[in-house]
Amino acid sequence: MENYEYSNPDYKRIYSDILVAKFPHKISECQTILSKKTISVLDVIKLNTIIFGFFQENQKHRSYDRATIFEILDYQKKNKLNNSQLALHFKLSRSTIAKWRKHFV
Repeated sequence: MENYEYSNPDYKRIYSDILVAKFPHKISECQTILSKKTISVLDVIKLNTIIFGFFQENQKHRSYDRATIFEILDYQKKNKLNNSQLALHFKLSRSTIAKWRKHFV
């Protein structure tokens, strides 16, 4: 049996291909995010908003890595938001935010 190593999707390539094929006029807007060495989950959300003009409503199957969770919690601190306000901003549940704060802070 072969060992398969789990790897994250190549978001840089996926979004570059989408931009070239369907939205060439938005390439300049996305260039700063696509020029990063690694693209985080929050960067993917920003790209979706720039390209498609909306933020995905269904968050049921979205997963966040540690770095993204810390970035979201830092956003909460910087902007002095409570759990409800942060949950509304990122379209998450309040219980998810509370669980992250309990586990990581």
